[in-house]
Amino acid sequence: MFARPNSKYSQVAYVTNDVMAAARLFEETYGAPGFYHFTNMQPGGTIGNGPQLKIALARVGGVEIELIEPIGDGAAMFSDVLPGGSDLAIRFHHVAIRIDGPLENWEAYVASIDFDRHIVVFEGQMGDDLRFFYTDERATLGHHVEHVWMSPALSAQVTAATPTYPGAGAS
Repeated sequence: MFARPNSKYSQVAYVTNDVMAAARLFEETYGAPGFYHFTNMQPGGTIGNGPQLKIALARVGGVEIELIEPIGDGAAMFSDVLPGGSDLAIRFHHVAIRIDGPLENWEAYVASIDFDRHIVVFEGQMGDDLRFFYTDERATLGHHVEHVWMSPALSAQVTAATPTYPGAGAS
């Protein structure tokens, strides 16, 4: 599943009980260039009616860092690794494989996955711009894997909004 046409390792993701504090820690301690903050919550529900999440993104050396704060009881897939309590907690959660190009590339990628071996635990989409699913690879790898495709327009929008190191023009 990692070696497929038009796919590449693109992200490392952590869950936290406080996305703002986690972002500050990544900036101050690990030199992250800042974070693009957003939420999937919207009036009347969430994207795909899935768990409610606060999300922060940064890009370092071509790899995206994602911080996720699950909100409420409907986000067990994200919150089950957090220890509880009021102290800041940050735990590794998943890596992501991004599929580039047209939607047909996504469809070919999906068709190549053995879903009997790689169990889907969460999936969703946003119109014609986003497709994703998570497989539970904890028994073998110790974490989930997110599989994601974005339309070129959405990908450009997210890339433009996400603080990046090194910045444009750096060599």
